[in-house]
Amino acid sequence: MYSHPMQIDAVAPQAGQPAIMEVRALVSNPEIYGASDVHDTPNSHWIAGCPGPDGKWDHVATHPPIANPMSIYPEYSGSRQSWGVANVPSVIVEIEDEDGRVGIGVSTGGEAAAFLVERHLSLFVKGQTAANRCHIWEQMWRASIHYGRKGLAIHAISAIDIALWDLYGRTVGAPVFDLMGGRTKSRVPVYATTSRPDIAQDLGFHGAKVPLPYGPGNGAKGMSENVAFIADWREKVGPDFPLMLDCYMSMSANYAAELAERLRPFKLQWIEEPLMPDDYAGHAKLAGKMHAQAGGTALATGEHEYTRFGYAQLIECGVDLLQPDVMWMGGPTEFLRVAALASSHSVDLVPHGCGVYGYYMAMALGQVSMAEFMMMSERADRIEPNFGTMFLHEPLPENGYITLPDTPGFGLELNREALHLRRPYKELAG
Repeated sequence: MYSHPMQIDAVAPQAGQPAIMEVRALVSNPEIYGASDVHDTPNSHWIAGCPGPDGKWDHVATHPPIANPMSIYPEYSGSRQSWGVANVPSVIVEIEDEDGRVGIGVSTGGEAAAFLVERHLSLFVKGQTAANRCHIWEQMWRASIHYGRKGLAIHAISAIDIALWDLYGRTVGAPVFDLMGGRTKSRVPVYATTSRPDIAQDLGFHGAKVPLPYGPGNGAKGMSENVAFIADWREKVGPDFPLMLDCYMSMSANYAAELAERLRPFKLQWIEEPLMPDDYAGHAKLAGKMHAQAGGTALATGEHEYTRFGYAQLIECGVDLLQPDVMWMGGPTEFLRVAALASSHSVDLVPHGCGVYGYYMAMALGQVSMAEFMMMSERADRIEPNFGTMFLHEPLPENGYITLPDTPGFGLELNREALHLRRPYKELAG
């Protein structure tokens, strides 16, 4: 027999908590790198993937190519900049309460996300209190379902959700990890995403992840050069330093399975995001083939997945390691749900990118063994803030660890002088 749900009353703002008065969505125009998307860098940066005309690189003026979803097209294979990966910049959300406290949240989406925040999603935030984050999240999710579910709309929700957690932490005087249950580590171990694993090893990182140079479009020669590329790095860093491979949605299931087989002797920790994110059938096929191989390399993915519903599909496909990006996949509120889902299915979880926000998730969740640090110096040879000039006093790793302060919220302040912020839309009236 169907059980009819009970009628519930509207959720009122928390008594004694300051009401939210304004939601602002900002975009920036920094003179030098200052963004939430690591691709917003000069074409000379290692992350752009620009080899020399002869296809070689010196790690100084030229860098190894990086396989990506567009590298199957010759006109877009030379650089990530050529297909506009950085043309949709950061969106910064500020949520201000009636006492003048301001919570800050960041994602990718630029003016398009700013429009959604100001003209639609703010409707469910203004007048509420930051304590009611789960309720606000559910209303934003349901109200945007006709145009959302994944992608830009969830980026906008993520920025709002991060700002709400930050604001509530500032309201009660506690860091976000305390709001989630407290510390599970004294400090957070980090691995480096880099073009120079040897330098990462010298700097004390707990492993290094390198981009795959060549995809299926480069044929048998590219496959052989991929194997030689990893073999060279394994020889340079030795047999025990953890190495991972980032494939950035560049391969087919069959190509990825063959590559995984040929890379078995080099004992990679994981092969990351080999397939387009919606290819669930391909993920299931690839997981089956990789699980049949000896060697222990995990299939990792999830940086371009959204909400617990998407991650449930990846778990069903047999993915070994989930990599949710808290700035994109729904914010801390949804991240906690995904982490619980992963834990209940004995699936590992390591946050993708997202800088300081990933460190706070790792601090709060015992199941998260480490976090990712992007080497954002142009030659991957020194430690620089993941977000460039965006924040003041962004925590940086020392000898492979991030130490987090007890500052309320996420402990970040915008570097307004460097960002040249502007507000392209006004929030919905009424």
